[in-house]
Amino acid sequence: MAQYSGELDGVFHALADPTRRAVLGRLGAGPASISELAAPFDMALPSFMKHIRYLQDTGWITTRKTGRVRVCTLEPKSFEDIETWLSEQRRIWESRTDRLEQFVMTSQDDASR
Repeated sequence: MAQYSGELDGVFHALADPTRRAVLGRLGAGPASISELAAPFDMALPSFMKHIRYLQDTGWITTRKTGRVRVCTLEPKSFEDIETWLSEQRRIWESRTDRLEQFVMTSQDDASR
């Protein structure tokens, strides 16, 4: 888990903000320009760009410039990284609950004797 420490901090911090979650949700439907992404939000463009830069810096999105328009796209690698971490956590906790269940069942068997 230590190998993920710095990466996951940024990933979860990016997801902690409702604006960034909404941007990621919108990009799930396909690439979009900065102006398309900013339209639903009641904030100045420089403030919105901070969210875009953070998502880009943490690896959630990539941007490319096409003429005068900057287009954002989801970066699948971030989803793979978080899925790997979540799978590891799921495996650890399922193992722990399996051991707990085994302990409880053994305790009940001992008590009924």
